[in-house]
Amino acid sequence: MNFAGSQLEAVLADVRRGMIPAHVYGDPQIFALERDRLFARSWVFLAHESEIPDPGDYVVRRVLADSFIVARDESGAVRVMFNMCLHRGMQVCRAEMGNASHFRCPYHAWTYRNDGSLTGLPFHAEAYGGEDGFPREGQSLLPAPAMGIHNGLIFISLDPGAPPLPEYLGDFAFYLDFYTRQSPAGVELRGPQRWRVKANWKIGAENFAGDSYHTPHTHASVVDIGLFREPKASKRKEGALYVAGPGVGTTYKLPPGGDFASQLRYVGYPDAMIPAMAASWSAGQRALIADSGFMVSAATLFPNLSLVHNWPQIDERGTVAPFISLRQWQPVSERETEVLSWFAVDAAAPEAFKRDSYKAYLMCFGSSGMFEQDDVENWVSITEMAAGSMARRLRLNSRMGLTSAGQPIKPPLATFAGPGVAYQGFGEFNQRHWLRQWSDHLEDPR
Repeated sequence: MNFAGSQLEAVLADVRRGMIPAHVYGDPQIFALERDRLFARSWVFLAHESEIPDPGDYVVRRVLADSFIVARDESGAVRVMFNMCLHRGMQVCRAEMGNASHFRCPYHAWTYRNDGSLTGLPFHAEAYGGEDGFPREGQSLLPAPAMGIHNGLIFISLDPGAPPLPEYLGDFAFYLDFYTRQSPAGVELRGPQRWRVKANWKIGAENFAGDSYHTPHTHASVVDIGLFREPKASKRKEGALYVAGPGVGTTYKLPPGGDFASQLRYVGYPDAMIPAMAASWSAGQRALIADSGFMVSAATLFPNLSLVHNWPQIDERGTVAPFISLRQWQPVSERETEVLSWFAVDAAAPEAFKRDSYKAYLMCFGSSGMFEQDDVENWVSITEMAAGSMARRLRLNSRMGLTSAGQPIKPPLATFAGPGVAYQGFGEFNQRHWLRQWSDHLEDPR
């Protein structure tokens, strides 16, 4: 099938009404459109400043097939440079991380400073007649067309006309701060752990966007063994689903009657961290916890950055330790995804807390975590089924929370302190919001 004109319009119209053509999770032509119309224009997370703390530090990351060097140059500035030599197109830096003042292309040894500028090439006079044949002044590795940083999170867009990052984040920045700014020190990242799954990238992004409905079933064993803090996984229906700007997320309902400090203690934060959290968050952010009684859990920032905040029991004594994780769903093909998973923790947190939090992360959402194993089995199965011919005849029902007329079964929460729109209970408002953004990108041919 050639996805052009009316055929694409029909697919996107179905998606927008919450009836998803099943083949979009395994279709190579849909994937080609995602590459050209979505990832070529969106803001995409690459790295965190804590991964490159010192001059010369770098990591190599990619947006689909485009490889980038993310480096801190000698002046301390963050640089994002296309990892391709100006001469014959060789990949300049082949290590995934390190520290270097210069990068030397392994093909012909053209050399670049860590700010991207060309500083040397062999036999300049003999091969080019010196500066007359090839002036080095002003030559540099291609910078990312657009770059922005929020709370140390480094994003790029391949579209030079992309809106500024703060404008793009909009109301979702309110929620992003819970994960990435718990004190003036900011967070530090460990990782990423990397692994590949035979699943379409959209499935994980949608799952983290707000699928609280699967928890009582997919993750029942996590409750049975006592890993999960809450006594019943069905408690998820008491939480809220929120939609804000390009991001969506879920929350848990906290015990009634608690103030800001007691609610943070409930999810495992030590008293030593609470004053800095109170000072780092706005009155509205504190009110979401203390007044509305919700604590952020999973979220997805369109298109492919997800975040997790949870608080499992990590030992037989019932010690509760909260953890934060960032993960990126990096498409490899329409049927394979590379998962990059980082552990994030407040840089100023006590060392004992950092150890416990890291343990909690590994138990739940590391590469061998219990939640991870449960989820991936589902996602692989969905992708396998989506690749067959029958999937072109099926429309998956993603209308949970709506009446037949398309109206919410329950009204939005009137007392939710955060921006955007929030609904309590089960629903697929978040997935539909994510998919509407996906549809808007695929529809735009520019």
